[in-house]
Amino acid sequence: MKLAYKIWLDYNGRAFGSGPARLLDGVERTGSLRKAAAELGMSYNKAWRILHAAEQRLGFPVLERSVGGTLGGGSALTPRGLDLVTRYRALQSEAEVVLREVFDRHFGDWVDPAEKG
Repeated sequence: MKLAYKIWLDYNGRAFGSGPARLLDGVERTGSLRKAAAELGMSYNKAWRILHAAEQRLGFPVLERSVGGTLGGGSALTPRGLDLVTRYRALQSEAEVVLREVFDRHFGDWVDPAEKG
């Protein structure tokens, strides 16, 4: 037995979670939403819709986009987008520690020691 959970931020609906965070991590790493989507096995169109919906709900842009040309286009996180991902990752990390402690306290005796890790 193990604990499973998802953490997302709700603001006028589900605004931000692990999916958009993974996309933004990929954009930060590659400089491209298209490349970030490809790394996740997702179409560019779907990735764009996910981030556009997050921006609409949050009320601020998370990406700065530049249109292609001779040097090609690209994307970068806005300062607020970077701050959002940083805070979300910190929240995830701390929540994992706390939830693991609470789970172990209540269900630790139900878990096979070989499954702990």
